Amino acid sequence: MPAKAKRTLVDQAYHGIKRRIRENQMPPGSNMPEQQLAESLGVSRTPVREALIRLESEGLVEVVPRHGVRVLPVKTEDMREIYDILTALEPFAAMQLAKSGPDPRMLEKMQHAVEEMEAALASQDLDRWARGDELFHRELLEALGNRRLSAFVERLNDQAHRARMITLRMREVPRESTLEQRAILEALRAADGKKVERLFRKHRERVASELTDILSKLQIANL
Repeated sequence: MPAKAKRTLVDQAYHGIKRRIRENQMPPGSNMPEQQLAESLGVSRTPVREALIRLESEGLVEVVPRHGVRVLPVKTEDMREIYDILTALEPFAAMQLAKSGPDPRMLEKMQHAVEEMEAALASQDLDRWARGDELFHRELLEALGNRRLSAFVERLNDQAHRARMITLRMREVPRESTLEQRAILEALRAADGKKVERLFRKHRERVASELTDILSKLQIANL
């Protein structure tokens, strides 16, 4: 098989498995043999095996020899650590972006993400809101152009995604988050690095406290 075709199959398997994990179709602690996983994805075991090695390096699964794959849970303590790192990295990235003078096309994409969140609130569609929220953060990192930072933050977000989605309906309707992200966008538009950094840090700290408080109160140890 040509190398390009093989890489395409590996990517297909990787994104397919990751999507199932993120959407809780493969819940934490679940086990699945490689062959069964390959058949469900419509590919052979070889690209599945390579995709699983990649996902294992990202902390999403554990490859168990002769037993297939186990989806790793995310602990409450993991969530605290993840948000500590995000609170340090993302405000810094936003500040750097503001100082460099954001590309108007990037601002348009972030504007679209905020409008999606606002429309989702109006229609009471929390899944749509979550997609808009994720798009906002992703577009900001892509606009900065730091591939290593983007890849690292994406890995953390993949690990935290299930916890965010499970607790989304346990929290207050995310009006405050939407207002905060609109304010961050306007500060970026004004190229005000200090204000962007301050607003983004406050946003991340508040969300982290809200989420981890829910997990602790409900005594949810693993997600």
